[in-house]
Amino acid sequence: MEEAGCVVIGAGVVGLAVAAELGARGREVLVLEEADSFGAGMSSRNSEVVHAGLYYTPGSLKARMCVAGRKRLYEYCRARNIQHKRCGKMVVAVDGSEHARLDALCSRAKDNGVDDVRRIDGTAAKALEPSLTCSMALLSPSSGVIDSRELMLCLFADVESSGGVVAFSSPCLSGRLCENGGAILEVGGAQPMLLRANLLVNCAGLGAQKLARSLEGFPGEKIPPLYFGKGNYFALNKSFAEPPFSHLIYPLPGEHFLGAHVTCSLDGRVRLGPDLEWVDAPDYHVDPARASSFEEAVRRYWHDMPENSLVPDYAGIRPKLARAGEPAEDFRILAPAHHGCRGVVHLFGIESPGLTSCLAIADYVASVAVQ
Repeated sequence: MEEAGCVVIGAGVVGLAVAAELGARGREVLVLEEADSFGAGMSSRNSEVVHAGLYYTPGSLKARMCVAGRKRLYEYCRARNIQHKRCGKMVVAVDGSEHARLDALCSRAKDNGVDDVRRIDGTAAKALEPSLTCSMALLSPSSGVIDSRELMLCLFADVESSGGVVAFSSPCLSGRLCENGGAILEVGGAQPMLLRANLLVNCAGLGAQKLARSLEGFPGEKIPPLYFGKGNYFALNKSFAEPPFSHLIYPLPGEHFLGAHVTCSLDGRVRLGPDLEWVDAPDYHVDPARASSFEEAVRRYWHDMPENSLVPDYAGIRPKLARAGEPAEDFRILAPAHHGCRGVVHLFGIESPGLTSCLAIADYVASVAVQ
């Protein structure tokens, strides 16, 4: 049987950030990833937006991790020369019926410590974005976009520079908890093994619940349900020589997603989405017929959007902890203090703003793992 001080399951952006933080604190770290590369799941199928912290319930993990993580992420990007752009975001109210919701969003943002947001009227919004039509907007200067692959490359390098190892094509098949803490894991792949981990951190994303259920001795009642929220993206076709907006443009959010928004990536491509489609299992096909609903949603604030200008781009799956019609859930980070199993931390429901929050989540996990 092999031994490892800390085993992190999952080499997405959060798993890599956790591994890098544990390594920086002097821990021996091994990352197990079932795919043949890092970031093969949710981390490469999102909007690459750096969120300011506008939307989340004050005091929640999402709110705290997003605000702290955003500040740390910008600092990390500057220190490591990771491509990013603090372009700002505008959340728009298309008419007076939406003003109260926009006011509430502004108040929530300030309660979360986002102190640079401000409301502007339709004329001021039009001056900033001539293609935009709205009656009021919430301007968030701290929002931006990032090259998520460059971020993960740097985190991967941090793991290795601290002596850690990332093992690809190495799925964790099952395991059992040890009485004195940690777990013994059955690892598959080309070189199957039994692995003793003094600390196990489950960052398996869409597979986090499955992994938790496979661990003999872990209380099943502590594992939350999992629902798959598919987000489809469309892109503007090549007839657009210039992006229509310089800011991120968002409608007012729904309960489980932030609305079909317009994002200009660092390479100049313009993406619209995601929407929210509840599915029974992960499925990454984008149905071209969904373009009509995107056009209808976006044309509420971009009246001059040309007909037939959208092409299917890609899709991502979000691990939801509540089904349609139920209130959205917070991040669920279960440390030993929550479930009584020493040396085990599970991360459930880490969706947006997980990318923005990754460094703050890593710091939090490293702190609670020793409690």
